[in-house]
Amino acid sequence: MKGRVIVITSGKGGVGKTTATASIGAALALAGKKTAVVDMDIGLRNLDVVMGLENRIVFNVVDAVKQRCKPSQVAIKDRRIDNLFLIPASQSDNKNTMGPDEVTSFIDEIRGEYDYILIDCPAGIEQGFENAVAAADDAVVVCMPEVSSIRDADRIIGLLLAKEIAPKLVVNRIVPQMVERGDMLSHEDVVDVLSVELIGLVEMDEQVIVSTNTGVPLVMQKDSKAGRAFERIAARLAGQTDLPIEVPRTDSGFFKRLGRKMGLAR
Repeated sequence: MKGRVIVITSGKGGVGKTTATASIGAALALAGKKTAVVDMDIGLRNLDVVMGLENRIVFNVVDAVKQRCKPSQVAIKDRRIDNLFLIPASQSDNKNTMGPDEVTSFIDEIRGEYDYILIDCPAGIEQGFENAVAAADDAVVVCMPEVSSIRDADRIIGLLLAKEIAPKLVVNRIVPQMVERGDMLSHEDVVDVLSVELIGLVEMDEQVIVSTNTGVPLVMQKDSKAGRAFERIAARLAGQTDLPIEVPRTDSGFFKRLGRKMGLAR
């Protein structure tokens, strides 16, 4: 059977696409699904750092697409999580080095090796976006509850629908206290504007910085609220559509710890 290809995108940079790709990929692998995560941010790779695999890169996705190496040579196996593989980006090339048809040929070549292939899409809607979505069956749009992020996500959703790719929505970096005060848009507001299926809500979590700096996936950090949210997102993508979506609250996770530190909670 052919693996399912899912592109993780947003339009806007800095909304958490790479963290989402690494976290969802790790969660799928921990659930027994053979998963490859592909960094398509050519020239500015970061997925390898987030996954703690930067020191093991020999070949990159451009090498594989251009057939300078075998597909098996470019995939780096994670030593901590069985079934998890990274295909890193190139830092020395640019997004115009390859085209959508070449990317599609490479992805089609490796589909049979994996249950899931997650593609970390670069910011913007130019060549990098076209390359990343070329072979995608589905898309996860990562959006923050901010007007600029929502506007960019809306543009991306329109482009995905025009390509007949079904988008699903993850609202990231929710600050429950700000939502309750009316200083941040609620997830209901975001869904009303974008009108696509919601598959996950991820609250702001200090463990994201720890994860990025240490290369330990969020889903391996048991005290991470974001990690648990990404686990549920992965489960929904894997078919558990009846799994309820948990709404971040002010009495949970990051804010409970913050309150204790400031002497505001018992």
